[in-house]
Amino acid sequence: MSDTGIGALLIRLRAERGWTQQRVADEYNALEGRAAKTGKEIGRYEREVRTPVPYTRKHLAYVFGVDVAVLDRAAAISKGRRGDDSAPKSLQERPVVPLRSVVGAVSADAVVSADFARFVAQRNADEFVVEQLEADVARLSRAYVSHPLLELYLEIKRLRDGAFELLRGRQRPRQTTDLYAAASRLCGLSAHVCLDLGDYASAATHARAARACAEAAGHEGLLAWVRAVESLIAYWTGQYEQAARLAQAGRRHRAGGSVGARLASLEARALAIMGDRVGAVAALADAERSREAMTGNDEVPGVFTFPSAKQFAYAGTSHLAVGGRVHVQQAIVSADAAIRLYRSAEDDDQSVGDLFAAHVDLARCHLLLGDLDGTEVMLEFVFAAPPGRMSASIMRRLTALAGELGEPQYGRAVQAAYLRERLQHTAVLTAPPAAEPPEPPP
Repeated sequence: MSDTGIGALLIRLRAERGWTQQRVADEYNALEGRAAKTGKEIGRYEREVRTPVPYTRKHLAYVFGVDVAVLDRAAAISKGRRGDDSAPKSLQERPVVPLRSVVGAVSADAVVSADFARFVAQRNADEFVVEQLEADVARLSRAYVSHPLLELYLEIKRLRDGAFELLRGRQRPRQTTDLYAAASRLCGLSAHVCLDLGDYASAATHARAARACAEAAGHEGLLAWVRAVESLIAYWTGQYEQAARLAQAGRRHRAGGSVGARLASLEARALAIMGDRVGAVAALADAERSREAMTGNDEVPGVFTFPSAKQFAYAGTSHLAVGGRVHVQQAIVSADAAIRLYRSAEDDDQSVGDLFAAHVDLARCHLLLGDLDGTEVMLEFVFAAPPGRMSASIMRRLTALAGELGEPQYGRAVQAAYLRERLQHTAVLTAPPAAEPPEPPP
């Protein structure tokens, strides 16, 4: 069916699955992470009232499980058919233009080209500006792992706004692409700031901007990484099925480095908390295979990498969510490995958030095994932390653990009551900062 247009192709793909137009829109929106399409709009595509743009075709291809080239070819066929009716008249039917007029027009046209050449020369960003911006992004990305986030927010915002302003100006195409990639990473860092503060709506907004910039740059690795951020946001807002789907969508991008292991680990954690034990274990195995098959290094350090230590931390959380004595024991092994690897890393590469998470997971593991002494030992790391270093997600873990310590089976244990009181006191001392990060002074 090589002559099938886009409308007929979409109808056939939908019919093969027995879906309604609204079901196609729902599948698309789940992948997109927002209410981007309606059933009526899918109907317009099928009637060829509108032709889906390349970005939309790419997501429709994911929805239907086909190669995007199939949809691109069908769209080109439909456009070609519409073009037949508007074809220009033959050269023989066109009026003859005097040669002198043609020469004058050509001469005037050269002036237009000269003006445009001067326009191109007036660039607002050269290679040195772009290189400096990329260096600043790399520095902030690494520092974010181990430094208080509000120390870095103002500089992240300043650089992000600067990248936006440069993109509104003029530069060579290659530099424009590099600027879009830098802007995507800075929006991603902004999303992480909001995520750590618990402002999930703002985090989602920054993530969408990051995805738009990554799409403009045509950067598959960044598109995969942004899906990981969106999966994180969905996870911490309780949308576990969507978190798993977004991680799966990210894995469809052709990306090198460690992002494949990150996405598989995120999928495992979401599936585990949903109770999909088999899926979670399979995703953890996929994460290990992605790590072993890793091609190339990550382009930018820090937040944009997924070191083995972080993978062990995520695996520990996943095993703990799966539950059962065997998986709790495996969670202890994984969390211990995460702590050991981070402790042996350079100071700037020691993720404070992951160290907190691993210690809290270990505290809960010991609690589930009936070892209150072990729980207390693990929590000492948390109790000794300076106020303000804990993210919203860590505070949620601590609150949940305090709730478990108040359950009937620990009701008469003095040690359990003591730990619960200390956790509640810690929650007061480390009250989360304002959800809205501070604006720079005028």
